[in-house]
Amino acid sequence: MNIEEYREFCLSLGDGIEEKFPFTKFKNGEGVLVFYVCGHMFSYFDCDDFKVISLKCQPERVIELREQYSCVSDPFNESNKHWIGIDPNEAPDGLLKELTRNSYEIVKAKYSKTKRK
Repeated sequence: MNIEEYREFCLSLGDGIEEKFPFTKFKNGEGVLVFYVCGHMFSYFDCDDFKVISLKCQPERVIELREQYSCVSDPFNESNKHWIGIDPNEAPDGLLKELTRNSYEIVKAKYSKTKRK
């Protein structure tokens, strides 16, 4: 899946998704595109080096996914307990979409409850 296809997929996941470049003030951060739901990140990657997409993941799935798929690794600059990295150039499109949707759902479920209170 190329970068534009992935971007379109992220934006199609639901209402209220935002995309931003929040790290422009940091060295080497100006090209990092982040997708948010309920004001919280669920996916991000460097547009200038589309080799790792960082996604939220359930801690109990992280180790299993890393052992099962060579395209799943540590995330970029996040806790490897709650986040995974996935290589979009190696990952099957179905797996990339499933893990991205999973990340979106984790964040949406957690923070949409918070906003209603």
